[in-house]
Amino acid sequence: MVVDVQRDFLPGGALGVRDGDAVVPVLNRYLARFAAQGLPVVFTRDWHPADHCSFHARGGPWPQHCVAGTPGAEFAPGLALPAAPEIVSKATSAEAEAYSSFDHTGLADRLHARGARRVFIGGLTTDYCVLTTTRDGLAAGFGMFVLGDAIRAVDVQPGDGERAIAAMLAGGARVIAFDDLEDAPA
Repeated sequence: MVVDVQRDFLPGGALGVRDGDAVVPVLNRYLARFAAQGLPVVFTRDWHPADHCSFHARGGPWPQHCVAGTPGAEFAPGLALPAAPEIVSKATSAEAEAYSSFDHTGLADRLHARGARRVFIGGLTTDYCVLTTTRDGLAAGFGMFVLGDAIRAVDVQPGDGERAIAAMLAGGARVIAFDDLEDAPA
C-alpha cells in the first residue's frame, strides 16, 4: 500500500514534508518487486473537497491541501504507478477527517475478499496517515509491515515520527526495509 504520496505533501507543496520526495525512488523499488511477484498494490490519496473541515479556513489544523482534481492532489512525479492503478480516495467528505486508508473506504473488506493476510505500507506521513492506517489494518486482522525506508513524518512536534513508529511497533506492526523482504513471514 502506497499512502498519500501526493504533490502537496512533497517539499514545496501546500503541506510539504521534509524529504517527502525521498520516498519515491524507494517506493519504486518496492513497486517493481511486488509487480514482479504479481502482488497487488493499492495507492491511497487524500481527495478533499475545497471546504474540508481539516483546513485552516474551517478551523482545522492544516492548510488547504490535496483538493480533489487539483495539481496538488496528483501523485508525486516519478512515482511508478501501473497502467491501471488501484486508487483509494479518502477524506472525501467536507465534514469528516479520515487519516486512515481504511476509514469509510471499504478497503479492509476488499483486501479480505482477496485473501490478503499481510499489508506492506509506505508513504506519507508516518505520524498521521501511515500511523492510523497501520493501526486500523492491525485492528482489521492484517499483519502490518511498515516500510521504514519509505516513510517520512510531518513532525508537527519534533519527534512525532519516532513516536508514531514506536506506537506502530507497540501495536504489533513490524518495521522493515527493502532488504528485509526476503525475511518477512508469509
